[in-house]
Amino acid sequence: MRIGSLHLEGRAFLAPMAGVTDLAMRRIALRFGASAAVGEMVGASALARGDVEARQRLDGSGIDAHIVQIAARDPAGVAETARQAEAAGARLIDINMGCPCKRVTGGLAGAALMREPALAAELVRAAVEAVSVPVSVKMRLGWDESSRNAAELARLVEAEGAVMVTVHGRTRAQFYEGKADWRAIAAVKSAVKIPVVANGDCASPQDAAAMLAASGADAVMVGRAAQGRPWLVGDIAHFLATGHRRAEPSAMARLEAALEHLDGLLIAMGANMGLRHARKHLSAYAEQAEGEAEERARLRRALVAADSAAEARGLLRRLFSLEPAHGEPASAYC
Repeated sequence: MRIGSLHLEGRAFLAPMAGVTDLAMRRIALRFGASAAVGEMVGASALARGDVEARQRLDGSGIDAHIVQIAARDPAGVAETARQAEAAGARLIDINMGCPCKRVTGGLAGAALMREPALAAELVRAAVEAVSVPVSVKMRLGWDESSRNAAELARLVEAEGAVMVTVHGRTRAQFYEGKADWRAIAAVKSAVKIPVVANGDCASPQDAAAMLAASGADAVMVGRAAQGRPWLVGDIAHFLATGHRRAEPSAMARLEAALEHLDGLLIAMGANMGLRHARKHLSAYAEQAEGEAEERARLRRALVAADSAAEARGLLRRLFSLEPAHGEPASAYC
């Protein structure tokens, strides 16, 4: 799949999720075969005031291709953040016009930009003029049911130089309620010549195939379903490429992914903050363990309350040792 000057193998991307798609998770998803992995959104205003977390989100060490998403409503801020992202190795800049959370829309960024299409187009123009790498946009169907303007906005950003649009099949008013409307994304696909990526409620290879059939999109983007299952995006990419499902990762492969994710967060954030940040991830990994339900639940509760990395590692090993041996070792799966 070609996105401007960027060539990607496969048609399944890991979605940007604040507080979730950290550097460690993206590395793991790519190792398992994801076609691309988008980082957590970088707030232009936060970066401008020297916020440490915003600066960390520009890091793409070990990521190919490094994709940075920007949240802003100021063209000058978008341009400067895009320049810093490119300097940090970004090969694609994505402008967030789909985040529904009040913290972002309250600042009139994210999905709030769908109510200001002229400004949204200006932001894309500013980014395109500021960098030499391609620029894309992620949006929703619209702000609410009375203003489903994704197709109109897609045409505008394409005219300003955007090389791809991703559409989540809900309005901002829906947040994550109800079912994503994959068929509605077809109107966006018909409106533009650039690649369109469908997003929302993709939790399996079969979902991905159904999304593409309903939307006519060129690729799929997987979000919440990949938490605790970073291999899922690669599973989907493999299925879309071959028509065949690959084997589930072994208990050892899942354990190694969880340990790698924990270690990556400890390195990036330090022992205390890294462990606190890891808890939601470790809880999600624990849900992928098998074995007797009551014992799994007990170990999972202990895992999210672990006071040290050593304790967390021990609990993960116990969780995944509950399973009968099956499958291939991690190296064979990957």
